[in-house]
Amino acid sequence: MPTGLERSALAAATAIVDNFANHRREAYFAAFAPEATFIFHSEPARVESRAAYEELWAGWERDSGWRVRSCTSTGARIQLFGSVAVFTHDVETVVEVDGTEETLHERESIVLESRNGGWICVHEHLSAAPASA
Repeated sequence: MPTGLERSALAAATAIVDNFANHRREAYFAAFAPEATFIFHSEPARVESRAAYEELWAGWERDSGWRVRSCTSTGARIQLFGSVAVFTHDVETVVEVDGTEETLHERESIVLESRNGGWICVHEHLSAAPASA
């Protein structure tokens, strides 16, 4: 049975996914620490801060009309390591790019840190799911 800390960390991670799935940009980014880092398989280098990711996101929207249409999470797992929680799951995301919907199959890790009585994301890693998944 999950502990209270596990439940609260899971709720924080689930809120991040839900805000992403519904393209609620401000609420989504509010869940990340300013110094959070991001690794996306679609980007050539690590994204070094929340502000850099927000700039990247704005560029996707501006350049191609990129928009999240849905994001379905399966196989979720939360692990606690002191004041750090690691949330892992599989995601199926539908995005719109240049007016065309595209379905992505990926795996994600979200690393959360307990701060000021809540959880904040300090790192996100997104990778393409293997073809057999």
